[in-house]
Amino acid sequence: MDALALTFSSGWASGINAYLVVLVLGISDRLGSFAEIPDALGRWDVLAAAGFLYAMEFIADKVPFIDSTWDAISTAIRPTAGAVIGVLLAGDASTLDQAVLGVVGGGTALLSHLVKASSRLAINASPEPVTNVVASLTEDAVVLVVVWFAIEHPRTAAAVAGVLLLLGLVAVVLLARLVRRGWRRWKKAEPVHRVA
Repeated sequence: MDALALTFSSGWASGINAYLVVLVLGISDRLGSFAEIPDALGRWDVLAAAGFLYAMEFIADKVPFIDSTWDAISTAIRPTAGAVIGVLLAGDASTLDQAVLGVVGGGTALLSHLVKASSRLAINASPEPVTNVVASLTEDAVVLVVVWFAIEHPRTAAAVAGVLLLLGLVAVVLLARLVRRGWRRWKKAEPVHRVA
């Protein structure tokens, strides 16, 4: 059960920032004796690659419109990372357990990635760059806290990640309705004719 909870939490976090998840889990494996964290995540080459990619994402995530391009590229990467982490967390479990944890990790990552990418598109409608920086720093902080907490308290962290995912999905649905309503009003508006 703890592997499922840790997979759900890390899957949710991977949809927001997969490289930070790998870094937190890998560094935790290196510094602590956490049997549930696979040793593959603590390898130096994995940590170096994750650190480099996290540094790239840290910068790209704060620049309007570049963040949305980065999110589009990450649509394949984040769910895959969530699925791989889920399979690694299954360890030597049966093939069915590995499949279930892979689907949970990848599916959760895909949903939270949808929330992140949608919210960033909405933020990019704002003319100033401050909201991008605040949103990015907040996302990184929440990912760090949730994954760190999930290592010690996987079930509680999974509940927190579940609430955050649900709130994010509700916000995306409400935002989509608002955009659709605005689009309909704009299309129905009378064209403005200027008098010469």
